[in-house]
Amino acid sequence: MEMMILGLILFLGSHSVGIFAPLWRARAVGKIGLNTYKGIYSLVALAGIILIVKGHDNAVDTLAWGWAPPLFTKHLTVLLMLFALIMLVSSFVPNNHIKAKLKHPMILGVKIWAFSHLICNGEGANVILFGSFLIWAVLDFRSLRQKDRLASQANPVSQPTGVADQAIISAQIAQPSTSNTFLCIVLGALIWLAMVAYLHNLLFGVYPILIPGVIGPSLAPAAVVMPT
Repeated sequence: MEMMILGLILFLGSHSVGIFAPLWRARAVGKIGLNTYKGIYSLVALAGIILIVKGHDNAVDTLAWGWAPPLFTKHLTVLLMLFALIMLVSSFVPNNHIKAKLKHPMILGVKIWAFSHLICNGEGANVILFGSFLIWAVLDFRSLRQKDRLASQANPVSQPTGVADQAIISAQIAQPSTSNTFLCIVLGALIWLAMVAYLHNLLFGVYPILIPGVIGPSLAPAAVVMPT
């Protein structure tokens, strides 16, 4: 249990510096440089992930409390993860409508991932794990939106005064592309299908849903050997 908690502190703590201590982060970057800061940040986050993964199973066995989610929550989780993965992909694909509208689709994807897994995993360790990620994602998204508002107030968009100004602004602002948005949806759906059918079981030892003969082990009865 302690290993998973330490991993959560390292991973979420390293991702929370910009939320709770932006001035300290700026001073650290000024002293050691941005690349060095990113390197240390990445190592701390990686150590956190390793500790979370290694400590999770022990934490599940150690904590006896929890609750029993209804069956429909598992099906709801599978559906919600489709949207989470589309948002995740849209954070990497440039100039798409999803990112233009939501601003921070990766954080929203983490929120959906954490919430969807929280409602279908009642073990105490999973409540702590996914609840921690959900709280962090809510606070991080709130902080990022506040920064967006401050940035828009500090740099208001001026109206173009002529054809030349309009051309400059149009060149500087990349318009969302329908084809890129469609690519986000297709790639997200393909990753979702791969996770449901194979990858989730490979990585975590559990099939999100079971469809005999299609997804998961076959439920066909074993062959009966007749005595001779």
